[in-house]
Amino acid sequence: MTKNRSHFDHVGSFLRPQELKTARNQYEANQLSLADYKTVQHEAIEKLVKKEVAVGLTSVTDGEFNRSWWHLDFLWGLNGVGKYEQTDSYKFHGAKTRTTNIELTSKVAYNPNHPFFEDFEFLKSILPPGVEPKVTIPSPSLIPNRDGRSDRWPEFYGSWEEFLDDLAQAYHETLLHFYELGARYIQLDDTTWAYLIARLLDDPENHEKYVKMCEDIVYLVNQLLKDLPEDLRVSTHICRGNFKSTYLFEGSYEPVAKYLGQLNYDTFFLEYDDARSGSFAPLAEIWNQRKDVLLVLGLFTSKHPELEKYEDIKARLDEALESIPLENLALSTQCGFASTEEGNDLTEEEEWSKLAHIKKFVDEIWK
Repeated sequence: MTKNRSHFDHVGSFLRPQELKTARNQYEANQLSLADYKTVQHEAIEKLVKKEVAVGLTSVTDGEFNRSWWHLDFLWGLNGVGKYEQTDSYKFHGAKTRTTNIELTSKVAYNPNHPFFEDFEFLKSILPPGVEPKVTIPSPSLIPNRDGRSDRWPEFYGSWEEFLDDLAQAYHETLLHFYELGARYIQLDDTTWAYLIARLLDDPENHEKYVKMCEDIVYLVNQLLKDLPEDLRVSTHICRGNFKSTYLFEGSYEPVAKYLGQLNYDTFFLEYDDARSGSFAPLAEIWNQRKDVLLVLGLFTSKHPELEKYEDIKARLDEALESIPLENLALSTQCGFASTEEGNDLTEEEEWSKLAHIKKFVDEIWK
């Protein structure tokens, strides 16, 4: 079955409007009721959706306005995952995040009452005809082996494989419930591959350890994707970190390309907004001759307001075409505009100018 897809797409998050930030602060300070906070949140999402549709997006998100972090809010909603404060924050280039994180508290399981289901139902209820809702959640690969988040697994599981299988099943059931609610486009955001690129390039003494992590992710992701409905499109965004216009990782996709080429996703969002992403040479291995797989090239930056020049983008796209057909490519920003509620260093007006700029490129290239 050919799945709905567009050559113009967006990773998912948008800058939070000031009224939403203010309402969230008031709610967390017990100065605003949950009902009143939700009213502000819903009004902000309705305004956002109208802007997404107006700029030409046919798959729209709620901007992640219902969460503080791109990943933690969802992971805390799974059964068996709890919250804790780690000793240090993520060290981005030039900035530090908050220290809140996740830890295992029991066996991981699907939560039929996950709050993201209600959020999706609201998004779906306000869409005009011809526009589909897009779900963005973190990949399960963020849990195993990262920052001590999974170090308690032996307390609950007899084997590492049993832990991975439970995690895959929890996600599989989550995706199925989103599907039952009407979702046909779900994206799993993933910083783990960029983390592994850095480790495979810079830590040769532990090479086999990181190879095993790559193999575990391929197993985990393909397990959760197995036997999903044919008309459900599942994408992934390979993220290098996005916080206040800074980043975590750099390096070519080459060390992990063969593993990405084994993942059974329908669509891959790949960051290519500057030199730290490397060349397009790995694209062929990532695409892996899969005629129904789409690679969305993030040639435009979401970190800065400057608009990219047509001749520069066209030259880079021509270079990518040496590895993959035009029909299997699409364009977007390299990441969202606000992976956390703090957001990147540009204005809402500049955010929409950037997306309108990309749409013009797409209309010109895919006439």
